[in-house]
Amino acid sequence: MFKNYFKVAVRNILKHKFFSAINILGMTTGIAASLLIILYITDELSYDTFHANADRIYQVGLHGKLGGQDIRTSNTCPPIAAAMVAEIPEVQAATRVTPRFGRPPVKYEDKVFTEDKVFFADSNFFEFFSFHLKEGDIKNALKEPNTLVLTEEMVKKYFGNEPAIGKILAIGDDKTAFKVTGIAENPPSNSHFGFNILLSSESNKDLKTGIWLNNFMYTYCMLQPNASVEAVNKKYENLVEKYIGPELEKFMGTTLAQMKASGGAFGYFSTKITDIHLRNTAQDSMEPGGNVMYIYFFGGIGVFIIFIACINFMNLSTARSAGRAKEVGLRKTLGSLRGQMIGQFLAESMLYSLVAVGLALAACYFLLPAFNLLSGKLMYMSALARPQVLVGIAALIVFVGLVAGSYPAFYLTSFSAVEVLKGKVRAGMKTKGVRSFLVVCQFALSIFLIIFTLVVYQQIQYMQEKNLGIDKNNILVLRSTSRLGTNKEAFKNALAQQTGVVKLSYTTNTFPGVNNTTIFKSAGSEQDHIMGVYAADQDQQDVIRFEMKEGRYFSREFPSDSSAIILNEAAAREFGFTQPIGEEILFNGDGDGTTTTHLRVIGVVKNFNFESFKSDVRPISIRLAKDANNLMIRYEGNPTALVATVEKLWKEHSNNEPFEYTFLDENFDELFRAEQRMGNLFSIFSGLAIFIASLGLFALAAFTSEQRTKEIGIRKAMGATVFSLTILLSKEFTKLVLIAFVPAAIGGWYVSNQWLQSFTYRIPVDPMVVILSGLGAILVAWLTVSYQSIKAARSNPVESLRYE
Repeated sequence: MFKNYFKVAVRNILKHKFFSAINILGMTTGIAASLLIILYITDELSYDTFHANADRIYQVGLHGKLGGQDIRTSNTCPPIAAAMVAEIPEVQAATRVTPRFGRPPVKYEDKVFTEDKVFFADSNFFEFFSFHLKEGDIKNALKEPNTLVLTEEMVKKYFGNEPAIGKILAIGDDKTAFKVTGIAENPPSNSHFGFNILLSSESNKDLKTGIWLNNFMYTYCMLQPNASVEAVNKKYENLVEKYIGPELEKFMGTTLAQMKASGGAFGYFSTKITDIHLRNTAQDSMEPGGNVMYIYFFGGIGVFIIFIACINFMNLSTARSAGRAKEVGLRKTLGSLRGQMIGQFLAESMLYSLVAVGLALAACYFLLPAFNLLSGKLMYMSALARPQVLVGIAALIVFVGLVAGSYPAFYLTSFSAVEVLKGKVRAGMKTKGVRSFLVVCQFALSIFLIIFTLVVYQQIQYMQEKNLGIDKNNILVLRSTSRLGTNKEAFKNALAQQTGVVKLSYTTNTFPGVNNTTIFKSAGSEQDHIMGVYAADQDQQDVIRFEMKEGRYFSREFPSDSSAIILNEAAAREFGFTQPIGEEILFNGDGDGTTTTHLRVIGVVKNFNFESFKSDVRPISIRLAKDANNLMIRYEGNPTALVATVEKLWKEHSNNEPFEYTFLDENFDELFRAEQRMGNLFSIFSGLAIFIASLGLFALAAFTSEQRTKEIGIRKAMGATVFSLTILLSKEFTKLVLIAFVPAAIGGWYVSNQWLQSFTYRIPVDPMVVILSGLGAILVAWLTVSYQSIKAARSNPVESLRYE
């Protein structure tokens, strides 16, 4: 029986080649797009699930509130790990990971490189996490001082095919010698952090400090089996009372009770390791995370695209129902049961689905490299071989087959043989109610996607073009100029003489972001205020071109500026200054943290965006740099020529030190790279949705024209023009698109507005975007239908009537 079903199905597919090709192309496109989305979502949801104890591993975060500022950070202090294991019974183990500041130079013999993703790690790192150590002892590889573990990629980079264990690398500007004691597999791409080099924590004296207010590292804890994370979070309060309270009083002159009474807060929280990538609420993550909202968006698009492809099949099948109804009538007359005919129609749709899935898998194989490039991921087709994904694909075949074939199967088989023979089926089809509803659904979804895609594009454009309050263009940034040693100033002076170099400035910070946030007080007040701070020389204003609201910037004419400070507007407002110039600010961050430094405010900078557009400009201050290692170069003219000149001078002034640079505008663009990628993917998938909908509309218009051949012939014989006939055949579809516009406009505006709420600096949803999306959909529908309409309208009426 099933063999017969599929034999007849193949015959029907081959008999109607045009409609079959449209169906298969539409379904293949929809399923291929959905499979790519499944790969994307599967990858996003798989982050950190490869750890054997992923369900028991948590990252410790710090939550504080001071001076009205609410802070949630992933950075914690060195002593908390040991205290958790000793004093919280639910904690089985803890480990620490500390980023090595900057991009340290790594030297082996005559090879010198600069590396990122260099961390200090505790000796139990490989026992705690499930990163695989290929060579070395997982318990001892990071136990001794000045030992390190390299990834396979780094081993090949430094040693080629030579054995690596026991080799010595010189790391950092001070060329500290480290011995290779382990080789790890390259970390999986679905880890919330990756590493190239792991240095033993025993090599870092800062990790041996017992200061609880010094937060600069990442701490992870593993709970006992069946332990409650809520119980752990509650017991953090004991650690805060025992250790944080005394330090607050010692370094800040205030008690924990006083801090809480003034509206402040200090405590720790836990984030499950599998939630860090998508649901992390803390700042200062090791690497940029994802966004669970995008999972919902892409999942929705995948469903929409599949739904649109299914609608195409249903539309074309119902449109051809008059012809297929004769087949139903004959089969019933010959004794076929309705159940058998339902099986026949479902078998036909399942065959379409099976062919489409096969072609879609082939399309995914060839499109995946380009999709990886667009999404910024490293995904493989092998991910589709996972049992749960295979089950999903099988379910997709059945789902698409059943949904796409359900209406034709149950609708066509409901006709009685007498009704078919009397021609009542053809008359009934003139209502076209179901087909019209399905076309409306298709274009409503398509218009919705167009609206949201355009809003995403406009927001990204806004972020790229918004006036930051500084001029980020034409600035070359050199980091770690301390590698030049005593030649730093000579290098700067030589650069200043070069054509195209406008101004240079040394600074401790390169935007975006500020790498030092600390606590200040105003003179005569016990209120603490959190503020970002960095240092720069007297030329920085000329380089990044921020504007002074009042007062002045640092000047070489005023030696007293060494004890001066400059605030931004947000900082002046945070302190409550009405006349900031001349106010005194107290700072305990110099020296050992116990000495108070008095700083005089000499100027206020207008607020400028130095961080993400998703938050307000926070308080920031600038101090005069005593020694800074980052050089910012404002230039004019050809950047390629400038880089070549700077590199040449670098080689002349350095002792074979690696040369690395960035451009400030590119650094800022990285802030919304995730949104750019999302916008690109949305544009592609929205385009595919429109293509599939148009494909179905094209075939439907062809069938409608074919069904109205006699009417067209009579109208032409009565003098109707090609234009009037084209309008006649197109107005029905135009009306459906206009109806689809209403729900699509409401849904598109609402979802776009909700997405924009995640940005502090955002555009409003432009009504013209909604209107243009509707007009665009109408234009697409007209272009799609007009070809078939004009073709039918230009046919010879004699041939039309002879055909009938």
